[in-house]
Amino acid sequence: MSQYTPEHEAQKRAIYEKMNPRRKKFVDRIGYDKWDPFAMPKDPIEIRKDPTNRTIQQLVSDFLRSREAHQGYTQAFASGAMELAMGVMRQEDRYEGMMEFSAWYKKLMEKEGVQNAD
Repeated sequence: MSQYTPEHEAQKRAIYEKMNPRRKKFVDRIGYDKWDPFAMPKDPIEIRKDPTNRTIQQLVSDFLRSREAHQGYTQAFASGAMELAMGVMRQEDRYEGMMEFSAWYKKLMEKEGVQNAD
């Protein structure tokens, strides 16, 4: 059963017929009935913002700039910050766990009077 008007169905068929074979193969794989050539495009990841209204790139840039004033950072450090920011922004459990553990560990170190090895 089609979700389109007869006019839209005719446009859909015309679009399909004009496609190159590789693209047709993709449509055939997902199923012609499931294929929606009129769907709105998805927003790119970088448009997603956190509650502070910053993108992942802005968050990581701000964080790394704050570190430069104190001691700088390595490429591995920056890469880890980017990975964690992306995971937290996507609300992936793995990264939420890392973030919560880090906060808990910092409090534990402060409570026990242990100096950070920075």
